[in-house]
Amino acid sequence: MKEASWQDCIDSKNSIKITPNHQKASSLIETSNDRIKYSNKINENNANFVFEDYYASALELIHAIVIIKGYNVKNHICLGFYIKDILKDEKLFLIFNDCRYKRNSLTYYGSRMDFATAKQTIAKCKILINRLKEIIKK
Repeated sequence: MKEASWQDCIDSKNSIKITPNHQKASSLIETSNDRIKYSNKINENNANFVFEDYYASALELIHAIVIIKGYNVKNHICLGFYIKDILKDEKLFLIFNDCRYKRNSLTYYGSRMDFATAKQTIAKCKILINRLKEIIKK
């Protein structure tokens, strides 16, 4: 089943209810922060790798959010639907989905981004990360 909503993710068991785990969420948040802190300064040679670090950091924050809310989410698509359908943040969903698409192109198809695109996508990841941190603080 190809998911088209958060409810589809629940129905397909790609998102399952669990006991909230604040310790695991805290560890993910700390890892996310450390990943960015130690990420290299961007240049034409490492831009795609730096993007991967920012995307991974965003994922860790999204996973922290869903774990706090008592869910185990098995794929990135369903994480996006959590943002869209549960957090009700269409703009954040679109940013996440664009980053997800570019990460999949890089990881699964070997489609490297040019330097300008990588810089733009890293900037989107930074917006995503900052917004997710705001959500976590609530």
